[in-house]
Amino acid sequence: MKAIFRPVLVSFIVLSLLTGIVYPLAVWGLARMAFPWEASGSLITKDGQPVGSALIGQNFSDPKYFWGRPSATGPFAYNAGASSGSNLGPLNPALIDAVKARVAALRSADPGNTAPVPVDLVTASGSGVDPHISLAAARYQAARVARVRALAPDRLPRLIDSLAEHRTLGFLGEPRVNVLRLNLAVDALK
Repeated sequence: MKAIFRPVLVSFIVLSLLTGIVYPLAVWGLARMAFPWEASGSLITKDGQPVGSALIGQNFSDPKYFWGRPSATGPFAYNAGASSGSNLGPLNPALIDAVKARVAALRSADPGNTAPVPVDLVTASGSGVDPHISLAAARYQAARVARVRALAPDRLPRLIDSLAEHRTLGFLGEPRVNVLRLNLAVDALK
Protein backbone atom coordinates (compact mmCIF):
# COMPACT_ATOMS: atom_id res chain seq x y z
CA MET A 1 0.00 0.00 0.00
CA LYS A 2 2.86 2.35 0.88
CA ALA A 3 4.43 1.73 -2.55
CA ILE A 4 1.25 2.93 -4.26
CA PHE A 5 0.35 5.77 -1.88
CA ARG A 6 3.71 7.59 -1.99
CA PRO A 7 3.88 8.11 -5.82
CA VAL A 8 0.23 9.17 -5.87
CA LEU A 9 0.83 11.75 -3.12
CA VAL A 10 4.01 13.07 -4.75
CA SER A 11 2.27 13.32 -8.13
CA PHE A 12 -0.64 15.15 -6.53
CA ILE A 13 1.68 17.68 -4.82
CA VAL A 14 3.85 18.23 -7.90
CA LEU A 15 0.88 18.65 -10.24
CA SER A 16 -0.89 20.92 -7.74
CA LEU A 17 2.17 23.17 -7.56
CA LEU A 18 2.59 23.20 -11.34
CA THR A 19 -1.04 23.79 -12.29
CA GLY A 20 -2.10 25.77 -9.22
CA ILE A 21 0.90 28.05 -8.69
CA VAL A 22 3.64 27.89 -11.35
CA TYR A 23 1.39 27.98 -14.44
CA PRO A 24 -0.92 30.79 -13.21
CA LEU A 25 2.07 32.90 -12.13
CA ALA A 26 3.77 32.34 -15.50
CA VAL A 27 0.63 33.35 -17.42
CA TRP A 28 0.12 36.39 -15.16
CA GLY A 29 3.77 37.45 -15.57
CA LEU A 30 3.69 37.08 -19.35
CA ALA A 31 0.42 39.01 -19.54
CA ARG A 32 1.87 41.80 -17.37
CA MET A 33 4.89 42.04 -19.68
CA ALA A 34 3.08 41.75 -23.01
CA PHE A 35 -0.15 43.60 -22.15
CA PRO A 36 0.40 45.68 -18.99
CA TRP A 37 -2.64 47.96 -19.38
CA GLU A 38 -5.05 45.13 -20.15
CA ALA A 39 -3.64 42.86 -17.41
CA SER A 40 -4.19 45.67 -14.89
CA GLY A 41 -7.89 45.85 -15.66
CA SER A 42 -7.81 48.54 -18.40
CA LEU A 43 -8.62 51.16 -15.78
CA ILE A 44 -9.73 54.63 -16.83
CA THR A 45 -8.64 57.32 -14.39
CA LYS A 46 -9.76 60.85 -13.67
CA ASP A 47 -7.60 63.10 -11.52
CA GLY A 48 -5.41 60.08 -10.71
CA GLN A 49 -8.32 58.02 -9.37
CA PRO A 50 -9.81 55.01 -11.19
CA VAL A 51 -13.38 55.70 -12.31
CA GLY A 52 -14.02 52.52 -14.27
CA SER A 53 -12.68 50.03 -16.75
CA ALA A 54 -12.55 50.42 -20.50
CA LEU A 55 -13.86 46.85 -20.68
CA ILE A 56 -16.95 47.05 -18.46
CA GLY A 57 -19.90 49.34 -19.12
CA GLN A 58 -21.47 51.57 -16.50
CA ASN A 59 -25.05 52.61 -15.97
CA PHE A 60 -25.57 56.19 -17.11
CA SER A 61 -29.18 57.37 -16.88
CA ASP A 62 -28.87 61.15 -16.43
CA PRO A 63 -29.92 62.96 -19.67
CA LYS A 64 -26.70 65.01 -19.59
CA TYR A 65 -24.73 61.82 -20.30
CA PHE A 66 -24.54 59.46 -23.23
CA TRP A 67 -26.28 56.19 -22.41
CA GLY A 68 -24.79 52.79 -23.15
CA ARG A 69 -26.44 49.61 -24.29
CA PRO A 70 -29.11 48.17 -22.01
CA SER A 71 -27.73 45.64 -19.57
CA ALA A 72 -29.29 42.22 -19.04
CA THR A 73 -27.29 41.38 -15.93
CA GLY A 74 -28.88 40.77 -12.56
CA PRO A 75 -29.64 41.68 -9.87
CA PHE A 76 -28.60 45.16 -11.11
CA ALA A 77 -27.48 46.64 -14.42
CA TYR A 78 -23.84 46.31 -15.51
CA ASN A 79 -23.07 43.73 -12.82
CA ALA A 80 -19.72 42.39 -14.07
CA GLY A 81 -19.97 39.51 -11.64
CA ALA A 82 -23.13 38.26 -13.36
CA SER A 83 -22.24 38.92 -16.98
CA SER A 84 -24.86 37.45 -19.27
CA GLY A 85 -27.25 38.18 -22.05
CA SER A 86 -31.01 38.08 -21.79
CA ASN A 87 -31.25 34.87 -23.89
CA LEU A 88 -34.47 36.21 -25.43
CA GLY A 89 -34.94 35.31 -29.07
CA PRO A 90 -35.97 37.89 -31.68
CA LEU A 91 -39.59 36.72 -31.68
CA ASN A 92 -39.93 36.52 -27.91
CA PRO A 93 -42.76 38.83 -26.76
CA ALA A 94 -40.73 39.86 -23.69
CA LEU A 95 -37.89 41.13 -25.91
CA ILE A 96 -40.32 42.93 -28.21
CA ASP A 97 -41.98 44.63 -25.21
CA ALA A 98 -38.58 45.57 -23.73
CA VAL A 99 -37.41 47.09 -27.03
CA LYS A 100 -40.67 49.06 -27.37
CA ALA A 101 -40.27 50.40 -23.82
CA ARG A 102 -36.64 51.38 -24.49
CA VAL A 103 -37.58 53.17 -27.72
CA ALA A 104 -40.34 55.02 -25.85
CA ALA A 105 -37.86 56.03 -23.11
CA LEU A 106 -35.40 57.35 -25.69
CA ARG A 107 -38.17 59.25 -27.51
CA SER A 108 -39.45 60.81 -24.27
CA ALA A 109 -35.92 61.87 -23.27
CA ASP A 110 -35.48 63.61 -26.64
CA PRO A 111 -38.94 64.26 -28.16
CA GLY A 112 -37.60 66.35 -31.04
CA ASN A 113 -35.39 63.55 -32.30
CA THR A 114 -37.21 61.77 -35.12
CA ALA A 115 -34.20 59.80 -36.39
CA PRO A 116 -34.42 56.01 -36.32
CA VAL A 117 -33.22 54.63 -32.98
CA PRO A 118 -29.99 52.63 -33.41
CA VAL A 119 -30.49 48.98 -32.49
CA ASP A 120 -27.67 48.92 -29.94
CA LEU A 121 -29.52 51.47 -27.78
CA VAL A 122 -32.48 49.13 -27.35
CA THR A 123 -30.91 45.65 -27.27
CA ALA A 124 -28.50 44.23 -24.69
CA SER A 125 -25.18 42.77 -25.70
CA GLY A 126 -24.27 39.13 -25.16
CA SER A 127 -22.26 40.02 -22.06
CA GLY A 128 -24.68 42.58 -20.63
CA VAL A 129 -21.73 44.84 -19.75
CA ASP A 130 -20.67 46.18 -23.15
CA PRO A 131 -18.77 49.46 -22.63
CA HIS A 132 -19.19 50.65 -26.23
CA ILE A 133 -21.93 51.99 -28.43
CA SER A 134 -21.90 52.46 -32.17
CA LEU A 135 -21.08 55.85 -33.62
CA ALA A 136 -24.70 56.02 -34.82
CA ALA A 137 -25.93 55.49 -31.23
CA ALA A 138 -23.64 58.23 -29.95
CA ARG A 139 -24.69 60.64 -32.71
CA TYR A 140 -28.35 59.84 -32.02
CA GLN A 141 -27.90 61.09 -28.44
CA ALA A 142 -25.64 64.07 -29.19
CA ALA A 143 -28.45 66.62 -29.60
CA ARG A 144 -30.01 65.67 -26.24
CA VAL A 145 -26.70 65.85 -24.38
CA ALA A 146 -25.79 69.17 -26.03
CA ARG A 147 -29.21 70.66 -25.22
CA VAL A 148 -29.16 69.55 -21.56
CA ARG A 149 -25.60 70.85 -21.10
CA ALA A 150 -26.21 74.06 -23.11
CA LEU A 151 -23.41 73.18 -25.55
CA ALA A 152 -23.15 74.19 -29.18
CA PRO A 153 -24.76 71.37 -31.21
CA ASP A 154 -21.70 70.89 -33.45
CA ARG A 155 -19.24 70.22 -30.58
CA LEU A 156 -20.39 66.73 -29.68
CA PRO A 157 -20.27 65.09 -33.13
CA ARG A 158 -16.66 66.26 -33.46
CA LEU A 159 -15.90 64.89 -29.99
CA ILE A 160 -17.52 61.56 -30.86
CA ASP A 161 -15.43 61.31 -34.03
CA SER A 162 -12.24 62.14 -32.12
CA LEU A 163 -12.88 59.33 -29.61
CA ALA A 164 -13.99 56.75 -32.19
CA GLU A 165 -12.32 53.36 -32.00
CA HIS A 166 -11.96 51.80 -35.41
CA ARG A 167 -12.39 48.20 -36.49
CA THR A 168 -10.04 45.78 -34.76
CA LEU A 169 -7.22 44.78 -37.13
CA GLY A 170 -8.96 46.94 -39.73
CA PHE A 171 -11.76 44.48 -40.46
CA LEU A 172 -13.24 43.04 -37.24
CA GLY A 173 -16.29 44.63 -35.68
CA GLU A 174 -17.69 48.07 -36.28
CA PRO A 175 -16.44 51.55 -35.39
CA ARG A 176 -17.50 52.37 -31.83
CA VAL A 177 -16.98 54.71 -28.93
CA ASN A 178 -16.40 53.90 -25.26
CA VAL A 179 -19.29 55.45 -23.30
CA LEU A 180 -17.27 56.15 -20.13
CA ARG A 181 -14.47 57.87 -22.05
CA LEU A 182 -17.03 59.88 -24.02
CA ASN A 183 -18.86 61.01 -20.90
CA LEU A 184 -15.59 61.99 -19.18
CA ALA A 185 -14.64 64.01 -22.27
CA VAL A 186 -18.05 65.72 -22.24
CA ASP A 187 -17.59 66.53 -18.54
CA ALA A 188 -14.24 68.13 -19.40
CA LEU A 189 -15.77 70.49 -22.00
CA LYS A 190 -16.04 74.10 -20.94
